[in-house]
Amino acid sequence: MKRKKRVLSGMQPSGKLHLGNFVGALSNWKELQETYDAYFFIADWHAVSTNYKETGQIRELSKQMLIDWLSVGLDPEKSTIFLQSKVPDHAVLHLLLSMIVPLPWLERNPTYKEQQQQLVHRDLSTYGFLGYPVLQASDILIYRADYVPVGIDQLPHLELTREIARRFNDIYKPVFLEPEALLTKTPKMLGTDGRKMSKSYNNAIYLSDSEKVLREKLKTMVTDPQRVRRTDPGNPEVCPVFSFHQTYSTLEEIKEVDQGCRTAGIGCIDCKKIVADHLAEELAPVWESRKKWEKDDKQLKEILNEGSLFASQKASETMKEVKGAMEL
Repeated sequence: MKRKKRVLSGMQPSGKLHLGNFVGALSNWKELQETYDAYFFIADWHAVSTNYKETGQIRELSKQMLIDWLSVGLDPEKSTIFLQSKVPDHAVLHLLLSMIVPLPWLERNPTYKEQQQQLVHRDLSTYGFLGYPVLQASDILIYRADYVPVGIDQLPHLELTREIARRFNDIYKPVFLEPEALLTKTPKMLGTDGRKMSKSYNNAIYLSDSEKVLREKLKTMVTDPQRVRRTDPGNPEVCPVFSFHQTYSTLEEIKEVDQGCRTAGIGCIDCKKIVADHLAEELAPVWESRKKWEKDDKQLKEILNEGSLFASQKASETMKEVKGAMEL
């Protein structure tokens, strides 16, 4: 039988997952597991690179991330779901690849300087943070992934992985595939303050929020700043709430809200309620599933242990070829 193409992706357990993660990644992963040999991992070692002073919370955040994944429909019967730190060969390959990666390749990484500027309260001038793209490359290459689902802004990171694979194959002998991007269209999910939804901005709607909290957050969400009174006409094109309509409402509702906003035929409270109703309907099965998984620590551990064991076997096969190519 022709083997399925393999897809791989991971997430850092750096905080609760929100609606942006759901729309931007998890809903896509759920579809990919139906047609690909899918590997999804919790990148707990990567979390250390920016949270090395707060490592005590990584274990609990990893557990909560797994609960969110399972709640939205990632299925351990269809995907290999595992914990990065349970597969030590990731670190071994990272070490070996770091011996051949030129320093300028890492210094030109756009995220390196961007995150240093954004996370000014943390000292990120560390070897681990500079070299995290090598660990990221190891995560991908060790499973010979054919595809990595990414947004356009992540393409430079994947290209670095491809360059590292080529360099290894040229210096020694061909071992690694050069993974291709599986471009995903991710609608921009705005937070309650109108900026990009992010836990850093304290503007996120989390998958673990109750329906009551969801509705309260939407009530406070900013709208068109020029629409001060109910009778003032608004501009849906600059209203963050309207972006939610474009993702969750029907075409008829979008048309009605657009027209109603421009003519002051609908108020912001009513506009938000429509969105809240749709979101509550969308997230209801997630909330129900989450309740079940929160009570089942034993099964959560079994899923990670079984997935990590299977991933370890695949990683070991690759490492055997890597060491053979390097004559180690």
